[in-house]
Amino acid sequence: MAVTFSDLHTESGLKALDAFLSGKSYISGSQLTKDDVKVYASVQKPSADLYPNASKWYEAVAAKLATSFPGKAVGVQIGGQAPVAAVEAQEEAADDDDDLDLFGDETEEEKKAAEAREAAKAPAKKKESGKSSVLMDIKPWDDETDMKKLEEAVRSIEMPGLLWGASKLVAVGYGIKKLQIMLTIVDDLVSVDTMIEEQLTVEPLNEYIQSCDIVAFNKI
Repeated sequence: MAVTFSDLHTESGLKALDAFLSGKSYISGSQLTKDDVKVYASVQKPSADLYPNASKWYEAVAAKLATSFPGKAVGVQIGGQAPVAAVEAQEEAADDDDDLDLFGDETEEEKKAAEAREAAKAPAKKKESGKSSVLMDIKPWDDETDMKKLEEAVRSIEMPGLLWGASKLVAVGYGIKKLQIMLTIVDDLVSVDTMIEEQLTVEPLNEYIQSCDIVAFNKI
């Protein structure tokens, strides 16, 4: 039976997740599954003091995922929106000061200049479309599939808002290897599910590709 978690960015959502994970190691059993990866991608690191079960689970999933990337990480932090808002607030305050007439009413020219400044600021305030970092597993038909051509076929897909990143081959078994590849997308422009259904798993790419799985999906 499918489990539904709502509002994982809120206190109530994290409380529900923490309660669900009481006495559990993972979302759907005793081993890491795609359910864990899906929830992990939707949650920011929970406080160990407030949500001990969720925090322990989060650290366990993070450790498991880290083994998929053998390179030594130096540590990266992704900034939130608060600093941007603060900068915009400062700019607005500065603009307001510019518009203030200390010696009387604004002249017609000053009013027009103020309106022009407001019009110029409007496009800059428009919220930029969000981006996401995606990790995919792409599996060949068998051990005879040319993995170099498979990767070339994958990277041949081009569209606005799509950027292919690092990749590596991971052994699956019986001499078969899968392609694990990173990509960055602009959320409003690219649907990974649609790309899988309409491009990666249809002709001509399905000559090399048997299936595609989303391993991790994280907002940037």
